[in-house]
Amino acid sequence: MHPLKINNSLRRPVRYGRALKGIKGSGIDITEVRRLKEAVEKWGDVFLTRIFTAQELENAKKRVSIYQHLAGRFAAKEAVFKALGDEKLNWKDIEIINDKKGKPCCRILNKMGKGKKVQVSISHVKSYAVASAIVI
Repeated sequence: MHPLKINNSLRRPVRYGRALKGIKGSGIDITEVRRLKEAVEKWGDVFLTRIFTAQELENAKKRVSIYQHLAGRFAAKEAVFKALGDEKLNWKDIEIINDKKGKPCCRILNKMGKGKKVQVSISHVKSYAVASAIVI
């Protein structure tokens, strides 16, 4: 039996099986690129080094639009905070980097992240960056 069936009364797909069984948390965030740029202009390196790891900042320097890139990473970190629901995490405990194919990846850098796998997705346009995170 196909795992996706259309419920005609609701006109939307209904999933059967284990599709959602392994999800332990999810989060989403949207960030205005302008607000991130203003924070960088106001607080400079103090802001950048408080929020982003050295690797994230190094990767951002290689981008054409550094503020869009950083806004995407900021939104991804916020989404991860929401998905994990752990108030003890801080900004630099979460690192958002890209794999060899360019896909964003999340690493939890402290011992609280041991055994946790977080999938992230990031998208941005000129004015906004959005990210989602799923803990599996």
